[in-house]
This record gives sequence, C-alpha cells and structure tokens, in this order.
Amino acid sequence: MKKIYFSFVFLLLTIVLIACGGNGATESGEEAEEVVTVGDNIEGASELTFWTFAGTHADFFEDAAIRWNEEFPDNPIQFTAETYPFDQMHNNLTLALQSGQGAPDMVDIEIARFPNFLQGEIQLEPLNDLIEPEIDNFITERLDMYSHEGQYYGAPTHLGATVVYYNTAIMEEAGVDIDEIITWDDYVEAGIQVTENTGVPMTTIAENWYGIWPFVRQSGSDFFDDNGDLTLDSAENIEALQFVTDLVIEHEIADVTPGGHYHSEEFFGFMNDGGQASLIAPTFYMNEFMVNMEDLDGNIEMRPLPEWPGSDTRSVAMGGTGTTVTNQAEDVELAKDFLAYAKLTEEGNIALWTQLGFDPPRWDVWDSEEVREDNDFYRYFHDDIFDILLDIRDDVVGVHMSPYTPDVLEEIDSNIMFNVLRQQSQTPEEALQQAAESIRAIMD
Repeated sequence: MKKIYFSFVFLLLTIVLIACGGNGATESGEEAEEVVTVGDNIEGASELTFWTFAGTHADFFEDAAIRWNEEFPDNPIQFTAETYPFDQMHNNLTLALQSGQGAPDMVDIEIARFPNFLQGEIQLEPLNDLIEPEIDNFITERLDMYSHEGQYYGAPTHLGATVVYYNTAIMEEAGVDIDEIITWDDYVEAGIQVTENTGVPMTTIAENWYGIWPFVRQSGSDFFDDNGDLTLDSAENIEALQFVTDLVIEHEIADVTPGGHYHSEEFFGFMNDGGQASLIAPTFYMNEFMVNMEDLDGNIEMRPLPEWPGSDTRSVAMGGTGTTVTNQAEDVELAKDFLAYAKLTEEGNIALWTQLGFDPPRWDVWDSEEVREDNDFYRYFHDDIFDILLDIRDDVVGVHMSPYTPDVLEEIDSNIMFNVLRQQSQTPEEALQQAAESIRAIMD
C-alpha cells in the first residue's frame, strides 16, 4: 500500500510538473545534464530511451548499443541516454509513471528508491522470462533486492559485495598480518595494535547506513523481516550497533568518518594521506580509491569481512542500481531484449567489470579470461579480487527491501548514527527504539 504522505506530496507536484522523456528535458524546462544518442544515422532503427543519474552508466549502455547494432544489423536501435541529477531523475520518473505519460523505455532506479516503485499497481515490466533461464549463474541475493512477490523488476549493475580494504603499508608498520584477521575479535585486537604502534585509527565509522547495515546483516538480522515487519530495534540490531559504538568509544580503535561519510572530499583526503588502516565498504568503492586516492595505489588489499559470532555470512551485497523497463515502453520486448543483452548476458557482465570496474552479479564470469586480464584495478588492488569473490560466493547475503526502507535509512543518516556516535547522547538501544517508534507511526 502506498504511504499516504508520499502519494499526497506527489499528487500536488503532479499539478505543476509532468516529466516527459526522449527530448532531454521535462515540461518544466529541466534539462538533462547530458544526452547521448547512438544509431540515429541508421535508417529504420527502433527508438529506445533511457534515463540514468550516473554518466558512467550512460556510457556503458552507449557501448552496448553500438555492439547491438553491429551484432544485429537487421534489428538496429536508436538509443538515447539522458543523464539527470539523482533526485530530479527519480522524481521525474515518479511523476511520469503516475501521470501515465512521459516515462522512458528504460531507467536506472537506485536501490533505496526501488521500493517506492513496487507499491500499488506496479508500472515496471517483470523480467522473469529473461532472468529465470540464467538464474543459476547469478548471486540470487542481488536479484532478490529488485523483486516483489516472485517477480524480478531490475537488472543489477553489480554485486556490491562488502569487504575490508586494508592499507598494507600501515598494517605492516603495525606488525599485523591481515591474513590472520579471521574474526571480529581478531579485528579489534589488530586495531589495538595498529593504534598503539602507528597512532592511526584502525577504521572510521560513517554516520550513515554504511556504518551499521553490513554488521546488522552479517549478524543475521535486518531492518525488516521476510514478512515486511519492522525489526529495526531488535536485540540483534542493538548488539550490532553496540559493536560499532564500542569500536569508537570502548576500544578506541575507530573514529567518526571525516565528512560524515565515505564519499566526501574531506574523507578522500584523509584516507589518501594514510588517515586510517582499513575501510569496510562494498567492492564498487574500488572506483573511489582509484579516482580520489591515487597515493594509495598498490597499498590497498581486500579481504572478506571477519566472521561474526554464529554467522556464516562473509559479505553483504550493498547499494546498487537496478535497470528497469517501464510499461510505457513503445516496444517492451525490444527494450527487455536489449536490457538483457547489456546487463544479463555473460558478455554484458564482463563489460560491467572491464568498463565500470564493478563486480559482476553473474558469478560464472568471475573466472573467465576476460575478467582476469591485467588492468588498472589489478595493479591498484593486486590480482586476487575474483579469487576472494569466488571464495565467498556462497556466503553473500543481500538486504531486505521494504517500501519503508527509505524512511529507515533517513532515520539512520539523520538521527541514529549522529546521536550515538557523534553526540553520544543516546545508547544504541535508545536510538534504535526511538527511530523504530517514528517508523511505526509512518507505517500505521
């Protein structure tokens, strides 16, 4: 059921704004940041439009369209990719779907926004006929994050397996062998040794969901259970947040992340200067290292998450974007076929790595010659990236998504982490219980 306030707000907005696709602008005059077209010189090419908030995703599909036209000259496409700011794109999509006009054929939807489009009468096309024949080759936990009542609606962009990035120069200076860190107790002990011997914190904790969600899922819990019931203030979640808090306050081996999160310029400079010994983040964060922390080239190695007591989970699939086909697509089957070609095939998944540096959600390509070829990622992070992924393949879990997941993430980002870590004005139990009360009020 759609949340009342969500529908009401967008009903008001619909009065003054209707998003339209295919021309690089909305009727309110909001221009796309970039518009790229492929195949406009091919006579008889079928038109496909695509919205995204990431320019690199537009580039990825542009390349796929070129390959498609070379491989299928009898069924060419004129593919237009429009890149918008994050919030604007998702808002435009909501309005276009609600109004019944103006949506693109294909669109990227970020994972935290995805549940909003799986409420009421879903206006995205199921992809089961494309995914189910290949499902044994995928890490299904990633696919499940874009599903609803047995229907798959999104083609993933990566697995996003959470790992620990170790600064080997700092770890070696501290006299710590990263391969001897097996459990979180080992991690704490290594952190004490690091801080004592180098004066550098073992890690920093982000003031957003990156700072808690991986630990919650590794413990076997989540913010919602399989039935969609809120479990934000469960005993397991309190324990997970207490563990994170203890890293900062009791063990004194962690600080609050400079800038508050791992994508700030302040943090990039801090990390690049050797400000912390390790970072807990998904594999897609490799790109941030390479673009924003060039001085760490060759000094960063990845390892699976240390073991949580009583849990077999060694990694958590975090973040991510699902590419969908809308029910306003002029040729739904063509849009689905092209989406499958770009992101669900072996070739497409190999391209996710070679072009974007993302860990492909298809595990059957992890040992292929194409992904094992030497590249900048291997030179920066060493050559064991896919060996690590193959080792943890059966021990990766996803996250449970709910229409109220964005509300929980907002509570985490705005209140929970700030009050517990920065202000230290609430205990983990107090913060989670207060936030849970707020979310239950919204759900009711």
